[in-house]
Amino acid sequence: MTDKSFGILLAVTAGILWSTIGLSIKSIEEANAFEILFYRSIFISIFIGFLLHFFFRFNFFLLLRNWMSYLSGGTALFFAYIGGIYALLTTSAANALLLFACAPIFTAILSPIFLKETISIKTLLSIAIAFTGVFIMIWGDFGGGDWKGNLSAIISAMGFSFFTINLRLNKHMQMLPSVFASGIIASSVAFLIILFSNYSFQLISKDFFIIFILGVFQVGGGLVLYTLGSKFVPATQLTILMLGEVFLGPVWVWIFIGEEVLLNTILGGSLICFAVVYNALYSNTDKLIK
Repeated sequence: MTDKSFGILLAVTAGILWSTIGLSIKSIEEANAFEILFYRSIFISIFIGFLLHFFFRFNFFLLLRNWMSYLSGGTALFFAYIGGIYALLTTSAANALLLFACAPIFTAILSPIFLKETISIKTLLSIAIAFTGVFIMIWGDFGGGDWKGNLSAIISAMGFSFFTINLRLNKHMQMLPSVFASGIIASSVAFLIILFSNYSFQLISKDFFIIFILGVFQVGGGLVLYTLGSKFVPATQLTILMLGEVFLGPVWVWIFIGEEVLLNTILGGSLICFAVVYNALYSNTDKLIK
C-alpha cells in the first residue's frame, strides 16, 4: 500500500467514525452545547495527550516552540466544534451534516491562497453547484428557528477547512498537538461560559457516558486518523474523503431516532454531494491558477 493510499484509508475511516456524532448528540437528554463542549473537549485532550506521550513519545516542550501552528489549528478546530454541536442541537442532523459538506469547497477556495495548490475551472463549477445546494437547504429556514443552526454548520465547515489547511502547511511536523490544543481552548472557553451563565457542570450519567464516547472514540479517534492521513493527501481531496460523515450521518439518525428528512434538505444536499464528488473526480484535469 502506497503512502497516499494509506492516507486515503485513514481519511475515509475518520469520516465513518464522525458519521455517528449526530446520532450521539441527538441522544443526549439534558446537556446543552457548552456543557457538551466542555466535557467532550477535556476527554479529547486527555486522549490525545495520552497518545502523544505513550505512543508518539512527543516532547511537550515543542508546544512552546511551535505554538503558533498549534494555536492556529486548535482555534480553527474550536470553531468547528462549537459550530457543529450547536448545529446538531438546533437543526436536523441531515441539514447540519450536509452543510458540513461545504468544507471541501471552502478548502478548494483557500488552498491556492495558503498552500499555492492549483484550482481548476471544474473546481470553480463545483463551488457554484455546492453553494446553490446550500441556498436551497437554508431558504425555507430563514425567519424560522433553524437558520441559526444552519449558519453554525457553515461556520463549523469553515473552521474544519482552516484546520485542514493548517495541517497541510505544517505536514513536516507532528500535528496531533493541534488537536490537543483544541481541547484545551474549547474546554477553557466553555468553562468560562458555564461559570458565568445559569448552566451546570453536573451531568446525568447517560449524558456523561455519551460525551465520553464522543470525546475519545468518535471525535478524538477520527481526528487522530484524519491528522495522520493529512501528511499524504492534498487538502481539498482530504476534506472530500471524509464525506462518509455526510452520507451516513442522517441515515443513522433516521434509522435509530426516526428524525424526518425534509425535501429541501434532500434536494440541496444532493447538489452539495454531487459538487464535492464531481470536484474529487475531475477538478485536477483542468488547472486554472496557482
